[in-house]
Amino acid sequence: MSKVAWIGLGVMGYPMAGHIREKGGHDLIVYNRTPEKAAKWTDQYDGETAATPAEAAQNADFIFMCVGNDDDLRQVTLGPDGVFSTLKEGAIVVDNTTASAGIARELHEAAKGKGAGFLDAPVSGGQAGAEGGVLTVMVGGDEDVYAKAEPVIQCFARALNLMGPAGSGQLTKMVNQICVVGVIQGLAEGLHFAKQAGLDIPKAMDTITKGAAQSWQMENRWETMIRDEFDYGFAVDWMRKDLAICMDEARQNGASLPVTAMIEQFYNEIQRAGGNRWDSSSLITLLERS
Repeated sequence: MSKVAWIGLGVMGYPMAGHIREKGGHDLIVYNRTPEKAAKWTDQYDGETAATPAEAAQNADFIFMCVGNDDDLRQVTLGPDGVFSTLKEGAIVVDNTTASAGIARELHEAAKGKGAGFLDAPVSGGQAGAEGGVLTVMVGGDEDVYAKAEPVIQCFARALNLMGPAGSGQLTKMVNQICVVGVIQGLAEGLHFAKQAGLDIPKAMDTITKGAAQSWQMENRWETMIRDEFDYGFAVDWMRKDLAICMDEARQNGASLPVTAMIEQFYNEIQRAGGNRWDSSSLITLLERS
């Protein structure tokens, strides 16, 4: 049993921290920008709350973070009340935020300077995966650090792999998002085509999910897409943020992402129409209105 600090109790972090407490039996202390959320978590899972990330990290063996973006990460790690101000030698920081590979490498070096370890460990599986404790976790960092943190991460993971050195987890998450949005756009166009062609859509979907077109998105989203239900899941705002990271990295490494760039602009259109918090499967709305 280890002393674990958790920073960020959003829709993902809240249940992930809960699994570490319930499945792993670890002692947890949590920090959230909204104290009421931290208090609710501690009431539910019998943990402790901290007033700052620094207080949470003090004496912790593992510090997990799941916040919004690069700027949020710098604030909760390198800021005056950040994790790194109290990080003890030998501690391991695990970042589950979807962020840039650059910030991952920056924090990896900062942790080494403190005699500590750092892993960038973004996740895939959405809110349902977080709540079920069945997330896919892609990790970047040093092998010895990963080996120590793996049993704790397993508390909320279905699949878990070390992808390479610092930043590799974030790069793999970018690959994930590039693939996901392509599948969603293809599914949206397929459903739109089936509707226009007058097909029995449930029968068509039941048939093609048994073939080469099968995907998680198809099995879990086609029904809600044709019912115009987009009030749950992975929000457009989050996907747009993730795709901006992908496009920025592509500019740096020379990758060509023509379809991803187009879909990123489709999400921009949905944002302008007020769909910021719609699920990312809402790409179909652009086809239905045309």
